[in-house]
Amino acid sequence: MSWGTELWDQFDNLEKHTQWGIDMLEKYIKFVKERTEIELSYAKQLRNLSKKYQPRKNSKEEEEYRYTACKAFLSTLNEMNDYAGQHEVISENMTSQITVDLMRYVQELKQERKSNFHDGRKAQQHIETCWKQLESSKRRFERDCKEADRAQQYFEKMDADINVTKADVEKARQQAQLRHQMAEDSKAEYSSTLQRFNQEQWEYYHTHVPNIFQKIQEMEERRIVRIGESMKTYAEADRQVIPIIGKCLDGIVKAAESIDQKNDSQLVIEAYKSGFEPPGDIEFEDYTQPMKRTVSDNSLSSAKEGKPELKFGGKSRGKLWPFIKKNKLSLKLGATPEDFSNLPPEQRRKKLQQKVDDLNKEIQKETDQRDAITKMKDVYLKNPQMGDPASLDHKLAEVTQNIEKLRLETQKFEAWLAEVEGRLPARSEQSRRQSGMYDGQTQQPVTNCAQDRESSPDGSYTEEQSQESELKVLATDFDDEFDDEEPLPAIGTCKALYTFEGQNEGTISVVEGEMLSVIEEDKGDGWTRIRRNEDEEGYVPTSYVEVYLDKNAKGAKTYI
Repeated sequence: MSWGTELWDQFDNLEKHTQWGIDMLEKYIKFVKERTEIELSYAKQLRNLSKKYQPRKNSKEEEEYRYTACKAFLSTLNEMNDYAGQHEVISENMTSQITVDLMRYVQELKQERKSNFHDGRKAQQHIETCWKQLESSKRRFERDCKEADRAQQYFEKMDADINVTKADVEKARQQAQLRHQMAEDSKAEYSSTLQRFNQEQWEYYHTHVPNIFQKIQEMEERRIVRIGESMKTYAEADRQVIPIIGKCLDGIVKAAESIDQKNDSQLVIEAYKSGFEPPGDIEFEDYTQPMKRTVSDNSLSSAKEGKPELKFGGKSRGKLWPFIKKNKLSLKLGATPEDFSNLPPEQRRKKLQQKVDDLNKEIQKETDQRDAITKMKDVYLKNPQMGDPASLDHKLAEVTQNIEKLRLETQKFEAWLAEVEGRLPARSEQSRRQSGMYDGQTQQPVTNCAQDRESSPDGSYTEEQSQESELKVLATDFDDEFDDEEPLPAIGTCKALYTFEGQNEGTISVVEGEMLSVIEEDKGDGWTRIRRNEDEEGYVPTSYVEVYLDKNAKGAKTYI
C-alpha cells in the first residue's frame, strides 16, 4: 500500500490533504493551549477561594479555629491550595511536553512538505517539457511527410507532361528527393524523441513520483503518530497528578474524620463557663406583714466587719453621683479593669492565666537578651579590641530593670489568679489600694490598665487624657444635674447571688446573700444601681443580684 502506486495521479489532492493535516495539528495545539489556560485560571480561582476563607490574623475568626470542625475546614482549605498546585503542574507539563514540542514540529513539517511538493512540481514540469518536445518533433515529422508527398506528386505530374522541359522535370525530381530526405530526418528525430519521452515518462511514474509520494506518505504518517503520542502525553499529564490529588482528597477526608463533637462541646464550656453556681430557691416574701429587711449572718454586718467601708473619700453624696455616672459611661466605652473583675470567675481566671503566661514569655525574652548581653560583655572583657565593655552597662541595666518590672507585674497577676482560684484569701481594701499605688510606681510602661488612671485632689478617679477629653462635656452636665439632688427613693430590694468586689469608680462591693435596696433598674447596659443603708450607693452587675421590685413598680422582675 503506497501512495506512489495507488495515488500516482492525485498530486493536487495529496497537496490539499497534507495541508489539512497540518491545519488539524495546529487546531490540536490550540486546544491544548486553551486547556492549559483553563487549568491556570482554575488553579488561580481555587487559590483565591482558599485565601478568601483563611482566618484573619489577630481576629475573632482565628480564635474560632480551636474547634475541631474549624480545624478540619482549615485543613480543607490548605488541601485545596495543594490541589490547585497540581492543576498548575498539569498546565506546565502540557505546555512544555505538548504545546512547545508540537509548535516546533509543525514548523519542521511545513518545511518538509514544501520541499517534497517542490520536488514533485519540478518532476511534473520536466515531464511536461519532454511531452512538448515530443509533440513538436511529431508535428515537424508530420509536416515533412506531407511536404514530401506533395513534392512526389508534383514530380510525377511534371514527368508525365510532354510539354514540360527536361530541365523542369529534373528540378522537380530533385525537389521530391529533398523532401523525402527531410521527412526521413524528421522521422528519425521523432523516433528518438519518442523513445526519450517514454523513458522519462516511465521514470516519472515508476521512480520519481513513487519516491516523492512515498516521502509525503511517510511525512503524513509521522504527523499522525505524533498527534497520537501527544494525546497520550495529554492523558499522562492528568494521570501523573492523580496520586497527589488523591492524597489531597484523603487529607480532606482525614480532617473530616478528626472532627470531635464532644471536644468542641467541651471547648464551648471552657469558653463561656462563668463558674457561678445556679441560684437557689427564692424565699417567700410575706407582704401581709410590714416588710422586715433581715440580712443573713454573712450579709451587711459580716461585710462591714470583714472589710472596711467602701466610701469615696471626702465626697458628699450629692457630688458622688456625677462620677458614678461617668464611670458607668466609661464601662460602656470599653474601659476594662486591669484585674478583669468585670468578668465572671471562670472567664476572669482564664484571662488572668493568659496574662501570666504572656508575662512569663516576656520575662523569658528579656532574660535571653540579658544573657546575650552578658556573654557579649565577657567577650569584650577578654578581648578589649572587639569593643568597650562599659558601653553595654546601660543596656544591661535597662534589661535587668525591665525583667524586675515584669516579675513584679507577674506576681501581681498571680496573686489575683490565686485569689480567684481560692488559694489565697481575698485582699482587703487597704492592701488593694497599696497594690494600686505600688503598681502605679513600677508599671509606667504598661498601657490600658488601671494604673494609667490618675487620682484627683478630691479623692475620685479620672480616666487618662484621651478618655477625659471624650467625657469632659458629659461630666460637666452630670455635675450640674446632681449637685443638689436628693437621694433617690428605693424601688425594691435585691439579694446578692455572688460576691462582687467593686474596685472601679462608681461600683459598690457586695457579698453573697446580702440584701440591699434597688434605686435604679438595669437600663439594658448590664448594671443595676443599689444602696446600702443611706450612705453607700453604687452599681453592681445585674447578673450578680436577684431583684424584687415593689408592687407599685412595673411588676416583680427577676434578673439572674
